[in-house]
Amino acid sequence: MHASTPTPTGEMPALGAESARPSAPTSTRVTPIIAVLVVSAFVMILNETLLSVALPVLMADLSITAVTAQWLSTGFMLTMAVVIPTTGFLMTRLSVRTVFTVAMTLFLAGTVLAVIAPTFGVLLGARVIQAAGTAMVLPLLMTTVLALVPLHARGLVMGLVGVVISAAPALGPTISGLILEHGTWHHLFVMMLPIIVVALVIGLLFMRNYTEPRAVRIDVLSVVLSAIGFGGIIYALASISAIVDGQARLVPLLAGTLGLLSLAVFTARQIRLRARGAEPLLDLRPLTVRTYLISILVILLCFATMLGTVVALPLYMTGALGMSTLAVGLTMLPGAAASGLLGPLVGHLYDRVGPLPIVVPGAALMALVSWASMLLLDADATRGLIVALNVPLGIGMSMVMTPLMALSLGALPKELYGHGSAILNTLQQLAGALGTAVFIALMTLGAAVAAESGAGAALAQASGATWAFVAGGVMCTIATALAATLRRPRRA
Repeated sequence: MHASTPTPTGEMPALGAESARPSAPTSTRVTPIIAVLVVSAFVMILNETLLSVALPVLMADLSITAVTAQWLSTGFMLTMAVVIPTTGFLMTRLSVRTVFTVAMTLFLAGTVLAVIAPTFGVLLGARVIQAAGTAMVLPLLMTTVLALVPLHARGLVMGLVGVVISAAPALGPTISGLILEHGTWHHLFVMMLPIIVVALVIGLLFMRNYTEPRAVRIDVLSVVLSAIGFGGIIYALASISAIVDGQARLVPLLAGTLGLLSLAVFTARQIRLRARGAEPLLDLRPLTVRTYLISILVILLCFATMLGTVVALPLYMTGALGMSTLAVGLTMLPGAAASGLLGPLVGHLYDRVGPLPIVVPGAALMALVSWASMLLLDADATRGLIVALNVPLGIGMSMVMTPLMALSLGALPKELYGHGSAILNTLQQLAGALGTAVFIALMTLGAAVAAESGAGAALAQASGATWAFVAGGVMCTIATALAATLRRPRRA
């Protein structure tokens, strides 16, 4: 059977790491390559949420409004959503070493620019450059793991990747709170510089090419459609709170509509290019593999819940409970630590028992915590209760993310690893934007309804938070039902 021919069950047989690879690194070089990519990706994803609790400081220092400051996060997500769909093409056209060098150089340049940024415009430009580098590293990391790590150890290594995806965003507010307690917002970026420089140097020493670049042409129209499609949708999602408040409804709605239309045309064009024998910008064949499709749906639902919670909990703790930035960061730390520490253990367990015994309880645990948060988190909640709820949420996220990244991409043939990873990472940006937007919008609505009924500010904020956690409960309940249908894919 040819590697790209679907099996009778609709699965595409996967090629194991033992398949022949051009210029494959020796085993002594694999560990440094994976380690450098994991550390680099961890810092980059951490950077995505690092400014979440620093926005008030930035507003005061740069004399900007909350709406303007929010563009530091929205601009980052927009850039990621625009660049990630091109990474499948880049990893086909360029060598692995070249992609790594360009990505790390971009992130380093953006970080240096952020350290010295004197104005908001310069800082926003720095964030855009950082996001371009981040967008290239994440698919590179996943593709490298699938290409170089033997099948029997893939779950364990994917556990480390799971730490990057799930724990790093949750650690952002904690690290930001600790640094801001003793320094300025510039120090948030200073902290990253030595780590990125060392990772770049080590990567250049050990990174070798394990693929053969092909001279394919980029479809410019697809790039434009992708940028408008994903960019428009994320902009609309990021503006949901403004729409709910009755501010600037027309532009976000137009952007969202244009984005959906462009995405539909983009999808049709990719299918048409593939049918003509041309190279699409983003090969959509992974979405025809059932195991891959169900796995990423579960990942996206749980990721949206996790990121929405990471944003909503600090707002709840500062608004309803009156906690300081440092206290908020320390309260969020145990949940992030639990998710990170459990990742490799979950990966090892996946190698032994498969996905179902891990993923279904993990998604169910996240659903249970979300529903419990809706019932228990009020204006009188204690830090201990928040930690007791947030730790199981982090554990559940690790139980979902680690096995499903290995399962979803492992169900694909080797030639689709890059495109499958690009699809997953692009949709994760949409899921993150959706989770954040829905949680914040529901918090705003809930607080407004409570305030209208005569509740005080703290009680209104707490009431809004309970509305937000309903969304998490619904999404994770659906994810649990979907996860129950998963099986290991057939292998060639």
